[in-house]
Amino acid sequence: MSDGPVLVFDSGIGGLSVLREARVIMPGRRFVYVADDAGFPYGAWEEDALRDRIVALFSGLIETHRPALALIACNTASTIVLSALRQAFPEVPFVGTVPAIKPAAERTRSGLVSVLATPGTVKRQYTRDLIRDYAGKVHVRLVGSENLAGLAETYMRKGFVDEAAVSAEIAPCFVEQDGRKTDIVVLACTHFPFLVNRMRKMAPWPVDWIDPAEAIARRALAIVETLPGGDALPDDKDTVVFTSGNPDQNVQRLMHGFGLSAG
Repeated sequence: MSDGPVLVFDSGIGGLSVLREARVIMPGRRFVYVADDAGFPYGAWEEDALRDRIVALFSGLIETHRPALALIACNTASTIVLSALRQAFPEVPFVGTVPAIKPAAERTRSGLVSVLATPGTVKRQYTRDLIRDYAGKVHVRLVGSENLAGLAETYMRKGFVDEAAVSAEIAPCFVEQDGRKTDIVVLACTHFPFLVNRMRKMAPWPVDWIDPAEAIARRALAIVETLPGGDALPDDKDTVVFTSGNPDQNVQRLMHGFGLSAG
């Protein structure tokens, strides 16, 4: 399967931020983008049910597309199902997405870092282990946003967003403590970078927003470079798969704008 495509998987459109970076650094590869829109949002699922769903989906996806590598462009899915996927499909390399807590801890000057994520990512022990292992000397605030992923989906589909709603979701990220202020916000959901300009506008003071997309894509590249072959044929096109089988026209136009054709 080394000549196969890179499969990018997400619950919705958030993984497009990772696909965008992956295309830049892997121009010779073909991509299949899988949007589990029938299962969105993942935050509403019980862990065991979501794990079973995604493993079952990948059984069909791997058989159909024979990917060289699968990139799980979703923090929630990565923390819940990545180990199960690796166990179920040992022949496929998997790259997951985790909050960029280590680089944030290394970069902060104030010592105040916020991790903006979905509630599911916030409550995972994996996230707390990252803080324990890499951010023991800084103060990390975990902020679980109920609505930001949905706001990003609306923005990408329809081109507008309620800025007051964005402001309310990011407000808990901004902490003042002993004359210091939060100076880094980790975007721990691949949906969030699509709203980062609105976040900057609504923020009470400037911060460094860490977008994990490039780091994720580079990790995938490091693995892909070890595989033989991989150059796309001239007539190959990147494709998109919707688990609902029937996305609305706004989403279809969005995918077309990203150069994706229905697969």
